[in-house]
Amino acid sequence: MYLWVAPVSLPAAALAVVAGTFGSSLAWREGVLEASGGVLAGLLRLICPPMPIAAITLGHVVLARTAADLARSRRHELVHVRQYERWGPFFPPLYLLASLAALGRGGHPYLDNHFEQEARRLAPPGS
Repeated sequence: MYLWVAPVSLPAAALAVVAGTFGSSLAWREGVLEASGGVLAGLLRLICPPMPIAAITLGHVVLARTAADLARSRRHELVHVRQYERWGPFFPPLYLLASLAALGRGGHPYLDNHFEQEARRLAPPGS
């Protein structure tokens, strides 16, 4: 599984390690490199300013603005890790297509994205 997802995980892991030198916390948990806080707080706000990202999964790497965001979203993000394991390097374009399909149906690109709906179903908030 790690090799299949490596094209996404490796650059994300490099970003996490660099973020670690700028105050982010790093931890290995359940086969996933988690990084939170430090420079990531500002970085994740820049990705999509209209909808700030609390946490994002890139292969076997989860980046979060804060440790609290990471703790709150961990189960949700682990569903995305499993999605990456299923779809490998095809997951990012499939995710984008799912967002575009949601928009095309008149929905929200995040809330109505099939992959996000699956993550909310399998790891409901507060679970």
